[in-house]
Amino acid sequence: MATAGRSVPEVLHDIVGNIQEIIRSEFRLAKAEVKEEASKARGPLTTWAIGALIGLYAVGLLLLAIVMAVATVMATWLAALIVGAVTAVISIALISAGSTRLKRVNKVPERTIETLKENVQWAKDQIK
Repeated sequence: MATAGRSVPEVLHDIVGNIQEIIRSEFRLAKAEVKEEASKARGPLTTWAIGALIGLYAVGLLLLAIVMAVATVMATWLAALIVGAVTAVISIALISAGSTRLKRVNKVPERTIETLKENVQWAKDQIK
């Protein structure tokens, strides 16, 4: 049986070829989306890392000064323990805030998923 001058195997071959090209295109799109989102995360992560490193040194020096100041009214070990505990609480709060911001970066290629769904529907319609 011929459809518009083409046989059924030819039409099916064209459909399979189109589906293969669509799948290749979807993979290229997914790769581009992931790369785009990774580049969005790179800047904030670099800034965060540099800030954390500099902050680590600054905090270390400030904590040493605080421990020395508190040690004038109590035992040095107790002053270091108190200052360390307060610093740990602040650190946890800052890490939590940074993690929350990183979660906003989209890790799923949503456009690719949507177009894949559309392409599957198109392929089903072509086979009917």
